[in-house]
Amino acid sequence: MSLQPFTLVTGKAAPMLAANIDTDVIMPKQFLKGIDRSGLDRGLFFDLRFLSSGEPNPEFVLNQPAWQGASFMVVGPNFGCGSSREHAVWGLKQMGIRALIGSSFAGIFYDNCQRNGVLLITLDEAVLQTLGKTVSQADQAQISVDLEAQQIRLADGEVIAFQIDTLRKSALLLGLDAIGSTLQRSDEIKAFERRHLQANPWLN
Repeated sequence: MSLQPFTLVTGKAAPMLAANIDTDVIMPKQFLKGIDRSGLDRGLFFDLRFLSSGEPNPEFVLNQPAWQGASFMVVGPNFGCGSSREHAVWGLKQMGIRALIGSSFAGIFYDNCQRNGVLLITLDEAVLQTLGKTVSQADQAQISVDLEAQQIRLADGEVIAFQIDTLRKSALLLGLDAIGSTLQRSDEIKAFERRHLQANPWLN
C-alpha cells in the first residue's frame, strides 16, 4: 500500500499540550461503528471541538482561525494512550495532520501512526514546551518540517533538530507502509525462498 510521502511540509502547528490525551479523546467510541474509514475527520476530538448544541467550540484550538487547517500538532506527554484504536490516526490524517510533535507517545499509537504515514517527532520536554509557547502565538504558528534533514524550521528562522529511526524515516520519505517496505526487498525474499526449497526439497 502506498502512502503520501513525507519530505518537506510547511503548515500551521496547533498547540495541544495537555498530558495523557488518550485515544477516546482523539476519536470517541461512537465513531468506531462504521464499516469503512469515511467521516472520521468529523469525529476527531469531537467532544472538544463541538458544543452540546452541535456548534463548533470557539475555544478549541483547531477551530480558531490561527490554527484552522493545521498540518501539525504540538502535543503533551503520553499522547495517544488508552485503547489501541487505529481510527484515531485515520481521523488525524483525514483532518490533514501530517506530523505530531511531542515528548512521548503511547507505544501502540506510535506504531499506528507509522503504519499510516503520520510522522511522530520526539523532543526533549524543555524544547517541546518552548516550541509549544512559540506556536501558541498566531504570528509564529507556521513551521516547516524537513524529514530528510531532520529539522523543524520556525517562522523566526530558528531550527530544531530531531532524531528518528532510519527505517521509519526511509518508509515515510518513500510513502511506504509495512507491506510496501517489505516488498522493497522482494528480490532478496525470492532468493531466500529458492535456497530454502533447494535445501529442503520435501517442502515442495
